[in-house]
Parts: sequence; structure tokens; C-alpha cells
Amino acid sequence: MLDRSLQPNMPNEALEEVSRLSAAPQTADEPVRDLRSLLWCSIDNDDSRDLDQLSMGESLPDGSVRVLVAVADVDIVVRPGSAVDRHAAVNTTSVYTTAVTFPMLPDRLSTDLTSLNPDADRLAIVVELVVRAGALVRSDVYGARVRNKAKLAYNSVGAWLAGEGPLPAPAAAVPGMDGQLELQDQIAQALRRDRISHGALEFQTSEVRAEFDGERLAGLAPDLPNRAKQLIEDLMIAANGVVARFLDQKKLPSIRRVVRTPKRWDRIVQLAAQTGDALPAAPDSRALNAFLRKRKEENPGGFADLSLSVIKLLGSGEYVVDQPGGDAPGHFGLAVRDYAHTTAPNRRYPDLLTQRLVKAALEGRPSPYPTDTLEQLAAHCTEQEDNAAKVERRVRKSAAALVVSSRVGQSFDAIVTGASPKGTWVRVAVPPIEGMLVRGGEGVDVGDHIRARLTRVDVERGFIDFVRV
Repeated sequence: MLDRSLQPNMPNEALEEVSRLSAAPQTADEPVRDLRSLLWCSIDNDDSRDLDQLSMGESLPDGSVRVLVAVADVDIVVRPGSAVDRHAAVNTTSVYTTAVTFPMLPDRLSTDLTSLNPDADRLAIVVELVVRAGALVRSDVYGARVRNKAKLAYNSVGAWLAGEGPLPAPAAAVPGMDGQLELQDQIAQALRRDRISHGALEFQTSEVRAEFDGERLAGLAPDLPNRAKQLIEDLMIAANGVVARFLDQKKLPSIRRVVRTPKRWDRIVQLAAQTGDALPAAPDSRALNAFLRKRKEENPGGFADLSLSVIKLLGSGEYVVDQPGGDAPGHFGLAVRDYAHTTAPNRRYPDLLTQRLVKAALEGRPSPYPTDTLEQLAAHCTEQEDNAAKVERRVRKSAAALVVSSRVGQSFDAIVTGASPKGTWVRVAVPPIEGMLVRGGEGVDVGDHIRARLTRVDVERGFIDFVRV
């Protein structure tokens, strides 16, 4: 982390600042609505303690549905220029390594005073969407007081939605929560279908989850997608779009998360040609998604590898400042123009900055940040998010090297995930590891399938070396 300009330790002055807080604030500068009686729930990772958002939905008499997303009011505690804010502005994100999390905010904030914990009254910024047939009809943003009725987890909710498991106990304990989850799932699927019709890309990817036996790293396993993860993803994408447009309507700038046109569209075209499919010469998200859907239907077993290849070729996102009435680039992969990171202010600094802009709009104040300051912050957040990703990847590689250290000399089926003058990288599905192709990389490119032998690991440096066989 230090090598990547990230601070691993929370400054003492920030911890002292938090120690002076006695309880979560219950009054805000802007007007707030009392929405504590609604059937709010949180859905996150099994081990998440920093709960940034709640959601709920209700059917309306005209056949439309109202969706509410409550985002923790972090700004009420983390004031600009405070010691906590200064540290958050350095790292700009929580860093999630294999065994240890380095939170952007002190634990007492992110897991307690600003976390939307169950059975606790909390202040929040609520994003309201009215949706009909997956299309947004109207929206609003306002302050509210909320109360989480059920702390739920992706895996158990996802299994229940798919008919593969029981209703999670925290949901079963709340009358009506089962219907609430079903309604949110229906809304999310309708929103997803609408985005796909506009060219949003459908991928099949999985993160790698470390498995521990006590404090001993026992293995690595894929952390697969499920319906509950999709539910939250779709609601958050919709809420982020509403906030971006809300700030634009209020004549305030916003920080957008954008993915410009793909860096290596030519290689994506080549991958399609290898399966007999044709893509246009110019980047086209609708055409790309049609290709992806066709390949998923015809070769479901190879779709995860294809997804990973295309994601690598699309390139990473960045934060940019959009002025009111401006024309910021959109998010190519999501097929949305208006996309601001707003729903995780406990974990991401751009979300906290956006929250301050939203509260200024609600109170009728001008932007709390000059344009040049916002632009500098956006560039810094992009850089630090990339640095955090590199740290997380480095530790994952060390974990993977440790897990496969006894398998040196064995050969695996692999897919090329990176090819540049700096080197060629390959990924193995079982076990889920990635490493460098130190010999035999001539003439291969992203998306190619090869056979590779594991020749060397270096746990401390996170090196996993393969040669082509």
C-alpha cells in the first residue's frame, strides 16, 4: 500500500475525532422525511459490516412501482476538512485484501455510526424511482430517517430467489419481507431488460473468494454471481443515474463514472470472427451484446472466459466532472450516459463527494467545490482506485501462489487475459489463478486458449509463472 501511495494505518487524529462522537446523529441541516416504518432491508456480502444502502419497493394503483434506495448519510459525520475526511481523501476507497480490510473510514463510523445497521434509526439520502415496464417514469431525491428491518446476504437471498434454498431467517422474521424481496427482484429484472434493450452488456464473471481454516489459507473458490447480486446491481445503477440527472437539473456539477469506447475494439472484432460472427468496425454496444448473448446460448461452458476477455479489452473506467448541461461520455458497458457513483459513501470517496453536492442541491446552496478542485479530486480518485485494485490483485496473487505452491510442474488449460510488450498473462479456471506466461507467448493474444505448465511461484512477490506446452 505504501508503494502505491495508500495509507494502511488510520491516523491517530482521525481516531480521536471519532472517539468524541457519542451516537449517530438524528438531525440534519436539510428537511428529512420519517420513513422508518417502511420495509427496508440491506443485501450485501455475508461478512459485510459497512452497510451503505437499503432498498424497498411498493406497487402503485396505476400499475407502476415505486422503488426507494436509501444511502447512508456519511457527510453528517465526516465534514469536509476534518481529520477523517483528510484520510479518506488520500486513499479514496476501502482496500479489500484477501485477509484484511483497510477501511476508508474508521471502523466506528463505517460499521456503526454511519452504517445502516438493523434495528437502528439512521439518517439517509433517499433516491426515489417510479418505474413502469422497466422504464423510469419519474424520480426524486430527498433526505429521510430510515430503519433497516432485515440485514440479508447475497448468497442466501440469491438461493431463495432461484428456488434453491429457504427464505433467510432475518427475512422470515419480518412479516411481508418475502413479498418485498420478490417485488424488488421483479423491478430489478425489468430495469435490467430495459438497459439490455439499449445495449447494456451481459457478462458472466466471478470473483475469487479465499477460504480459511482458522487463520490458515485453505484454498480459493469462485464467488459466483446470483439473482440477489443482480438485484442490488440493477437498483444501484438506476439510482446512480437518477442522482446524476438530479444534480444536472439543479445546475450543479457531478462526478461521473465513465467507460469510454473500448481501447481494443479491433481485438473484440477478431474474437467474434473466430466464432464466425461479425461485429461492425466501429464500437457498438448493441451489436456486442447480441454477439455475447449468442455465444452464451451456443457455448455456455466457455462464456465466462469470453466475458473475461471482452472485459479486459474494454478497458477500465475513470471519474470525470460533468458540468450542468454538459455532455460527459457515458458508460459503454452499462449503456447509460448518466452514471455517478453515489451509493457507497462509507467505502468510496467519490460517493461522499457526490453526497455533499446532493445536500447542497437540497438546501439550495452552490457547489461546495470549485470546478478545478472537483476535477483534481476526480483524477485523484481514479488514480487511487487503480492503486487499490493493484494492491488487492497483488495480495490475491500471493494467496494464489501459496495455494498452488505444491502443484509446480503440473499443466493446466488456460486462457490468455493480457498481451502487451510488458508480457503475456494467462488465467486457469481450476484452481482459479492467474500468472505470467514466461515462455511461449509469441503470437498469442487476449482470448486465446492454450495449455500451460506451472513452473515457479513466489509467494512474497505474488509471482505465478507458466510456460506454454
